[in-house]
Amino acid sequence: MKRIDAIALAAEAAQAEGALLISNIGFPSRELYAARDRPENFYMLGSMGLASSIGLGLALGLEQGQPQRRVIVLDGDGSVLMNQGTLATIAHYAPENYLLVILDNCCYGSTGSQPTCTHLGTDLAAIALAAGVNSVRKVDNLDDLPLVLAGQGVVVVKVEAGNASVPVIDLSPEEIIDRFMRSAQQALPS
Repeated sequence: MKRIDAIALAAEAAQAEGALLISNIGFPSRELYAARDRPENFYMLGSMGLASSIGLGLALGLEQGQPQRRVIVLDGDGSVLMNQGTLATIAHYAPENYLLVILDNCCYGSTGSQPTCTHLGTDLAAIALAAGVNSVRKVDNLDDLPLVLAGQGVVVVKVEAGNASVPVIDLSPEEIIDRFMRSAQQALPS
């Protein structure tokens, strides 16, 4: 499956339930912006490896005031490999309103498609399970993806290498954070 198709399905699911959506740096953020821009999307423009941690912190904060509001994070295999410690933290806190979707294309797609360790056999689902994450699923078929997007924990989605031909995000970092913070602070309709 193409990464942009998986991203579009995740964006559709997030919009349908009013979830906040955090996206990994580079092309995944650009593809999300092209597929379904909305104020509830946070586009990472730097800080490789931190989308999962930012989303986790947001989910934990929402548990206090808006526990029904979900946070979905779209991250890449290279970024998760760079910040594997986040998997243990996700396992420890296990917020019910948090889903980490790892888009595994076996390469660093935004920097020239150099292979990651998943290309050599590293299994991110097994690592998440070993870290203690209770709910870990693997998906390699677009038809199965909508079924797991409603869950929590970690989903590893196998996607093809390659980037969609999409424009650069035409919002400034200040615009992205301002509109995201305003939408995150709004209560979901009852």
